[in-house]
Amino acid sequence: MTYFAPVMMIGILVFGLLIGSFLNVCIYRIPKHENITTTRSHCMSCGNVIKWYDLVPVLSYILLKGKCRNCGAKLSIQYPIIELLNGLLYGLIFAVTGLSIKSVLIAALTSALIVIAVIDWRTYEIPFGLNVFIAVLGIADIAVKLINRDFSGVLDNLIGAVSVSGFLLILFVATKGRGIGGGDIKLMAAAGLLLGWKSIILAFVTGCVLGSVIHLIRMKVSKQDHVLAFGPYLAVGIFIASLWGDRIINAYLSTFT
Repeated sequence: MTYFAPVMMIGILVFGLLIGSFLNVCIYRIPKHENITTTRSHCMSCGNVIKWYDLVPVLSYILLKGKCRNCGAKLSIQYPIIELLNGLLYGLIFAVTGLSIKSVLIAALTSALIVIAVIDWRTYEIPFGLNVFIAVLGIADIAVKLINRDFSGVLDNLIGAVSVSGFLLILFVATKGRGIGGGDIKLMAAAGLLLGWKSIILAFVTGCVLGSVIHLIRMKVSKQDHVLAFGPYLAVGIFIASLWGDRIINAYLSTFT
């Protein structure tokens, strides 16, 4: 038992790196409407299929010095960054929550949020399929609660699906789509179904604060106007709320007692 926890953590980190490699595929192919499961990985420059030994997360990028083995084209630094990020976040999730159904759901949510954040940052669009995936995680959480007869928890999930997204929908209609994007509404509905109403409100507030501060800094530094991609900031808020939501909310409420 002494060695079980470190070995398990190493396994989780490695698994996170492998999933991170798949996330890179999703990030590049989903906006282009390309198949993410059957088409083999290939160089974006020469088109040659990449061998399995050049697909080892992080390590292959280092050994190849960031270049394609076939044509020598420079590979994006995004590959190892996304792989490392996903692996480290998986480790953090299981360190905080332990090994449970909740931790598995949060890990899957986190991977989806990484893809959403990068794609929305680049294209200002959130793929509908990723929101559906998060909603499925919410349904899975509801199913577990029904099995455990946690009916109040189920109600919390259902209210979460409409508490923030409903407000954003009203804003969308009132501004004729100029105030918020439809993808953001769907994201908050799906994430709310998984997190519940308290945590999704915290996620939204956190995302708004981060978006406001970082967006103003970007505009100040570059001295140019920037279109705000809200998805990345909402993604960070959702991640924080999924992992520490209850602690943050309880700490906030304790200030009034």
